[in-house]
Amino acid sequence: MEVYLAQPRGFCAGVVRAIEIVERALEKYGPPVYVRHEIVHNKYVVESLKAKGAIFVEDLSEVPPLAVTVFSAHGVARTVEEEAAARGLPVLNATCPLVTKVHNQGKRYMSKGRTLVLIGHAGHPEVEGTMGQVPGPVLLVQNVDDVAALTLPTDAPVAYITQTTLSVDDTKDIIAALQAKFTDIQGPDIRDICYATQNRQSAVRDLSKLVDVILVVGAANSSNSNRLREIGTEVGVASYLIADGSELNPDWLKDAKAVGITAGASAPEVLVDDVIEALRRIGPVKVSVLPGREENIEFRLPAELTAG
Repeated sequence: MEVYLAQPRGFCAGVVRAIEIVERALEKYGPPVYVRHEIVHNKYVVESLKAKGAIFVEDLSEVPPLAVTVFSAHGVARTVEEEAAARGLPVLNATCPLVTKVHNQGKRYMSKGRTLVLIGHAGHPEVEGTMGQVPGPVLLVQNVDDVAALTLPTDAPVAYITQTTLSVDDTKDIIAALQAKFTDIQGPDIRDICYATQNRQSAVRDLSKLVDVILVVGAANSSNSNRLREIGTEVGVASYLIADGSELNPDWLKDAKAVGITAGASAPEVLVDDVIEALRRIGPVKVSVLPGREENIEFRLPAELTAG
């Protein structure tokens, strides 16, 4: 069986930075280190950090006094930052710099008196963090129908920002609907969309031209992993989201001559290897990596962790 690996796949720079912040904090301060929310949406990553001494909590009230606290890559609301400061918790902020950029864009638009529209998924921690960072009401739209339902006057000054785990393709119809509805609207350049999301989606489209089945390695609660599976399905290739090799169903591969594998931005390569091993148990495989965009972006760690 031919197995093609999408390129790029797996960890993005924001995820690498977030995980490294937790690991370095454990080395520098010793366990336990408390992490608010899953550092990234991947059970394997979370469990491996737990084994090293990280304790994951959903609320800061679960963090003991003066314990080292890490905010996840998805970002947090200002109320969370203020609560940590009021309690004097030493905080390491692992918010992805691209998410922070969206927060700053939103604040800037609002400071100019514009009504802010956020394109994203309700309930996603990044969306909750962004809505909680901007000093004023934010209108959330998830699709074109939500845009149609907005009751603002058409000449109201409006601005939009987007969740980073959505790509240009995911948001273009919604942005077009907003631009058609409002006469005075601003938004960030499409180059500001998360590079990693766009690159992984483009790579899946390339992969889909060569294979009969696509396996997306990622967590069920990972927005970008789910979207990769949806794209495969949309272009007519049977596509499945699996956490690791144990979830591979041999029935999916019955008539498949070529299988494609990709991984969401929070899925480590070790899980891709696990899926390849599961394929090998079914029969002989030949693995090739597709040519794709090389990613060489790195984000700096917080100064507290880089000082000698």
